[in-house]
Amino acid sequence: MRGIRAILLIVACALASAANAQSPSTAQPAVTPPQTPPSAQPAVTPPQTPPSAQPAVTPPGRPKVCLVLSGGGARGAAHIGVLKALEALHVPIDCITGTSMGSLVGGAYASGMTTADMERLVAGISTDLLFKEKPPRQDQEIRRKLDDRSILFGVEFGVRDGSVLLPKGVVSGVQLETVLRSLSRLSGYRNFDELPIPFRAVATDLVTGKAVVFSEGELANVMRASMSVPGAIAPAEIHGQLLVDGGLTNNLPVDVARRMGADVVIAVNLGTPLMKREELTGILGVTGQMINILTEQNVQTSLASLKPTDILIEPALGEFSAGDFDDLPKAVPIGEAATLAAEPRLAALAVPAVQYAALRTRQLEPVVIDLRAVDEIRFSPMARVNADVLVPTLETKPGVPLDPQVLDRDMRRLYGSGDFEHVNYRVIEQAGRRVLNIDAVEKSWGPNYFKFGLGLGSDFSGDAFFNAALSHRRTWINEFGAEWRTDLQFGSTTYVRSEFYQPLGTRRLFFVAPSAEYERRTLDLFRGDDRLARYDLSLGRASIDVGADLGKYGEARIGYVTGVARASLDTGPPEFEAGSGRVRIGALTARVIVDQLDSANFPRAGGAGSVNVIAARETLGAQDDFTRWDADGVFSWSVGRHSFQPGFKVGGKIGGELPTYALFQWGGFLQQSGYPTGALVGERLTFGRLIYTYKLVDTRLLEGFYLGGSLEAGRMDHPLVPGSPTGLLKSVSVFGAVDTPIGPLYLGVGFAADGNHSAYLYLGRP
Repeated sequence: MRGIRAILLIVACALASAANAQSPSTAQPAVTPPQTPPSAQPAVTPPQTPPSAQPAVTPPGRPKVCLVLSGGGARGAAHIGVLKALEALHVPIDCITGTSMGSLVGGAYASGMTTADMERLVAGISTDLLFKEKPPRQDQEIRRKLDDRSILFGVEFGVRDGSVLLPKGVVSGVQLETVLRSLSRLSGYRNFDELPIPFRAVATDLVTGKAVVFSEGELANVMRASMSVPGAIAPAEIHGQLLVDGGLTNNLPVDVARRMGADVVIAVNLGTPLMKREELTGILGVTGQMINILTEQNVQTSLASLKPTDILIEPALGEFSAGDFDDLPKAVPIGEAATLAAEPRLAALAVPAVQYAALRTRQLEPVVIDLRAVDEIRFSPMARVNADVLVPTLETKPGVPLDPQVLDRDMRRLYGSGDFEHVNYRVIEQAGRRVLNIDAVEKSWGPNYFKFGLGLGSDFSGDAFFNAALSHRRTWINEFGAEWRTDLQFGSTTYVRSEFYQPLGTRRLFFVAPSAEYERRTLDLFRGDDRLARYDLSLGRASIDVGADLGKYGEARIGYVTGVARASLDTGPPEFEAGSGRVRIGALTARVIVDQLDSANFPRAGGAGSVNVIAARETLGAQDDFTRWDADGVFSWSVGRHSFQPGFKVGGKIGGELPTYALFQWGGFLQQSGYPTGALVGERLTFGRLIYTYKLVDTRLLEGFYLGGSLEAGRMDHPLVPGSPTGLLKSVSVFGAVDTPIGPLYLGVGFAADGNHSAYLYLGRP
């Protein structure tokens, strides 16, 4: 977890202000993005500009006061306290400049948001809200949900022309933009001199290395560009420029305030505390310290430019971390106290209460947001993805008034499809029609995607397994979104599986999916907890399925499978020899799977289940005639930190006896705990359990640390091995579990009522 905290510190240090040793005195002059040509500029339909949003003019007889807000990550919440105190002291603000988090708070205030509204908003902000970008799991398509049940983990990467391609940032900024839109009272393309308070935001052109000072644009997009920490948040693209955090070139933009005509600058420097020696324990710590040092040099140059008439406010944030986005409200009173301490100097800038109230009334005049229905939904041109497939998946529909929350959900769902590195939207007027234009940027490292996987387990009594996996997806092979997926795994279970998934039509309601698979693994045969024999199994098969896509809920399939399975005795007495060990496979199959759990590993709400049927017939090429079925389900609900998950697994036969190779195998952690994994083999399975978990510790961006236990009951009728446990089997387990970057880690112990017991260690899903 130390590595995760270090990454967050670097991310926010410069949600703060990653910096460059180049000082403003030697850097190239800041530039303002060019006005988009009329032919290219989106004719955005913003709300009608209120009278207060006309260019501000400082009344004669007092100086023009400009507020300069530095970057600072989570420390930037102190800026809200600064604004509260300035309001209490009746100090007018005539213009605002900001970088990174300073641009976020400054832009929100300049657009007319009150400090009370900002406080309420930051009270609901957390690390997960800002940086956890997948849409709610319930809204994801079933093919992505099934990945959660595998041992795959980590960053997805691509390969093209022999080169490995990686994402441009740890996060894309899609979720961040959702929060930023809620911080701006004004939508659409704007001249920032026409905001209630004139505003400037600073970003950095990643190609030229020069500062970019925004005087116009979509406010939320500009904030996001100013906060795009290199390597952490993917760069933003505006006016063809690739933009990253403004702190790289100007973290405390005093010079920008001068160019806006400021007579007096109130500069708020949040500081960049250096890490202690004992915290410099690895490459992440050293990199973070380097950013801090360069940032501080950048800021010192800006501070040296302050005049005697300017006022510097430096909130005493102490050890408050730049990465502590879960405690933003704690920084607000610190900024307020630091500003009130400067009251003797600020008093000279104050205006009478009546005059100040009139100023704030003009700045806070209500804004009517234009939520008229659109006539058309359009996607910007894409190289691979077919927009005709995407439009039906949106909740937003032509002819229906726009709902910002629904639009945000649509953006997260599109991003969660796995096809895009960034998704945003804008409303334009074109030839008398109102158009919702969605800018969905396809992944630059696609369309070939790779992921690694890792799984291991042990029962601490000599049995252990280890598996490593590699998955490849080739997406959008044709206009309907065909996908070819191949999974390789090596270790205790070795397999290669390949499936071609072909949707039928642009609505993708139905699909056809041919596949092939080869698997090799071991199978243990037990009597109680005594191993009698171990077999080597191999399976080769091919199948073709036809199915229906049930949207975010699941899918249904029917198909035909053919192949051959072989078994040979590895260890055990000769009487357990498998004979020829060769079995022909030929069957019709059916499967329905539904998944609405909010998490595959530690669910707190929702449910999931499946039903499977295989009907083998000699006329289809099978060695034996039989029909086997099984069904399972799990449900979850939570109260505070307490979660409960009842679940079941049942299976049996229809008609004649099941052959040995089609019997059910059960037992192990949370599957009749106390028995060895796979110790129970028989013809009919009935099992139910109740799992309880308590969330002991919250962890950023991961699901946390849990303590839990289970009550389990089941029976395996007609066991394969005489003398195996029969009747009602009762078990309990206790365990600890933690979500890690490479999958969930479980450590537990199980006890069966008949005296069997086992300990378990799992990395990956048990």
